[in-house]
Amino acid sequence: MKGIFYGVGVGPGDPELLTIKAVRTLAKADVIAAPERENGHTALDIAAAYIHGKEILHCPSPMSSDKYVIGGAYDITACTIAKELESGRSAAFVTLGDPSVYSAFLYIRRRVKALGYETVTIPGITSFCAAAAALGEGLCEDDEPLLILPSAAPDEYIDLPVTKVLMKQIKALPLLSERFSQRGADVSAVTKCGMTDERISRGAESLKDVSEYFTLVIVKEPSAISRRNDL
Repeated sequence: MKGIFYGVGVGPGDPELLTIKAVRTLAKADVIAAPERENGHTALDIAAAYIHGKEILHCPSPMSSDKYVIGGAYDITACTIAKELESGRSAAFVTLGDPSVYSAFLYIRRRVKALGYETVTIPGITSFCAAAAALGEGLCEDDEPLLILPSAAPDEYIDLPVTKVLMKQIKALPLLSERFSQRGADVSAVTKCGMTDERISRGAESLKDVSEYFTLVIVKEPSAISRRNDL
């Protein structure tokens, strides 16, 4: 019998935020697959207490804008995982936050599934929900929309008068500082949410100093703030 490939969301950073299902899946998996990046093995470090010495597959996950480089790394990972599954061993790929949000697992799963293997996704707590909790604020009230965007999204999305979560591509954040400040947006940045060195900064001006990869920004536009104050 072939093994099953699991994508396990380990949450934003606090090991206590793994779901019971995530912990159980890691416990039953024969091998753990983890993205290997230049900035470390963050997802693996978060899940370490629940892995108990299992075999680890270190999967290349280059920080590159070259789709051929990234795609090649995903191909290698998918083939490595497929060998384990073919032998009857299950593999659990650990990923930050939730596997369905800007996750390498999405692309690896697609490849593994195309090779004929069963895949299962175990959801995790998202970084933006954890960040809102850290800030003591809500993301959506009444019928207001919420946009989740990469920080380098086109202006037509960045300028929409709705609450936004900005993720990824942090080099674009300093460029947005003055724009948000001029229109009076309420801006909060959470760096390394849920980790021991979590940092919170408020105000559009704070974006000028953002340099840490694990930074998420919540932007509440004046129109959204006004609607909340009416309730």
